[in-house]
Amino acid sequence: MQISSPAFSDKGKIPVKYVMPGAGGKNISPPLKWESIPEGTLSLVLVCVDIHPVARNWIHWVIINIPPTVKEFKEGASMKEISPPAKELINSFGFKGWGGPQPPPGTGDHPYVFKLFALKVSEIKLTEKPSYKDLLRALKPHVLAEAEYTGYFGR
Repeated sequence: MQISSPAFSDKGKIPVKYVMPGAGGKNISPPLKWESIPEGTLSLVLVCVDIHPVARNWIHWVIINIPPTVKEFKEGASMKEISPPAKELINSFGFKGWGGPQPPPGTGDHPYVFKLFALKVSEIKLTEKPSYKDLLRALKPHVLAEAEYTGYFGR
């Protein structure tokens, strides 16, 4: 299973338009595509997490219950084109949908890891604002495969 973005390369720099206004951007969710979903997948979960030590697993985006027939999210899809049964949860900023990078100045480039999980269940139940640890714990017994793609941003 692979995940990618036509907007930036794996381990590349995330373009400014995808970051929060406080960091100079427009907070537009980036385009993402995935392929080679394993047979038996009943749903997908997408999470974007900043794993930098300063950020302590800050969640930027969580989408659960994505049907396996969905193969991509277009640029700006967050809170516009993502429809049930897929559900966007509350990020670490405190609102639903995509919350772009906004690392503290002077902390270097932060890694924003987009993780895609293929699950053997059609629905996962989580609180509206799960911690990264709670999310991983809830997914673990159901994961068939996972893939990741990392973008960097610093200021």
